[in-house]
Amino acid sequence: MRLLAPAFAAACLFALPLRAEVPLEELTSPEGTPAWLVEEGSLPFTAIELRFEGGTTLDADETQGAINLMAQLMDQGAGDMDAQEFATAREDLGMRLSVGASRDEVSVSARFLTENRDESVELLRPALTEPRFDEDAIERARGQVISSIRSDLRDPDELAGRAFYEAAFGDHPYGRSGKGTEDSVAALDRDDMLEAHGRAFGRDRVHVGAAGDIDAETLGAVIDTLLADLPQTGAEDPGAAEIALEGGVEVVEFDGPQASIVFGHSGIARDDDDFITAFVMNQILGGGRFGTRLMTELREERGLTYGVHSRLQPMRHGALMMGSLSTDPANVEQVIALVREEWEKMAAEGPTDDELDAIITYLTGSFPLQFDGNAAIARILADFQMQGLDADYIAERNELVSGVTPEDARAMAERILDPDGLFFVVAGQPTEDLGAAD
Repeated sequence: MRLLAPAFAAACLFALPLRAEVPLEELTSPEGTPAWLVEEGSLPFTAIELRFEGGTTLDADETQGAINLMAQLMDQGAGDMDAQEFATAREDLGMRLSVGASRDEVSVSARFLTENRDESVELLRPALTEPRFDEDAIERARGQVISSIRSDLRDPDELAGRAFYEAAFGDHPYGRSGKGTEDSVAALDRDDMLEAHGRAFGRDRVHVGAAGDIDAETLGAVIDTLLADLPQTGAEDPGAAEIALEGGVEVVEFDGPQASIVFGHSGIARDDDDFITAFVMNQILGGGRFGTRLMTELREERGLTYGVHSRLQPMRHGALMMGSLSTDPANVEQVIALVREEWEKMAAEGPTDDELDAIITYLTGSFPLQFDGNAAIARILADFQMQGLDADYIAERNELVSGVTPEDARAMAERILDPDGLFFVVAGQPTEDLGAAD
């Protein structure tokens, strides 16, 4: 085994909320796994985040929902311990563990006390590499997932979002629910769980973030212990997604007091050199706070919704710019017209100098507040790696935001915003004829 190099490939300092300078170390474990670490020993525990690229997009066509169900089972027994024994051991150590799956990743989050580090790692290792997938545990998790799928069918927000992704991505895995269907989940068995585990957990696609009472050498050893028995590679990625959206409106019939609306068009990739400019511009347009253009026009001025936001959605295989809100069915036509109008204004004129100054002040002031504990820091470190960012991004981020000029923001608004290409999905019963697609 190679020794952990004492010289790190990159290091930077960033300010936590209390303005304490904390070193971010970029390291490589003896077996070659990269990781980011913030060593902070004031509290005797460590948080570690493992992110595996791929997520539910790696589901085989014939076993949709398998990776999501598999993730629900990874804390339900491991190695020689069944679910109850594993839960008891975890409780005795004071260790926390959660596993989740989304379109682009499977995430493993763990927290453990320094005094119980070795025992916690020995408990976490089989949970990651030898989950039991006992039949009774599968049935419990299956029931919970099917219940969630049925609940989604009664939720207008879920219905609108699902229809939007189906319209955007068609037959690409992004166009289907990562939970699968009731029928597909009902058909899954233990062999499918084992196969899904092998598809999702390739060592070549893991990103590690850690924060707390642990040094780089110890973290390197922990990482290699945890990952030792995982396959080197997982399933093949599905490839780039073609975004098929065209301007228009689709109505999903739903009987309820509110209509849920999801809207958007193609977006901008995270590795685009001007992504930060797009991010800042969108925060002015629809960042979800009071004072944004959408919130001002739709809620503050007209009382048409409790809240509205737009966001950049740069995924691994395709990028969207999208937003959402709920409103009275009688207001749907007016709301759609106002969103288009604000889109057109921003595309034509961009933000004002005062709007840009205000949002830069907000964004640079709020960024350090996100680093509010070891678990949050570990999560952010893993998130940034998933986005393909360098370790020095944390130190440079506020400078990048502050460097956005009015000319930059106006050019970006003109480039990315497509009022005529806005596609709306309305889940509800709008009272007007919206010219919706069949």
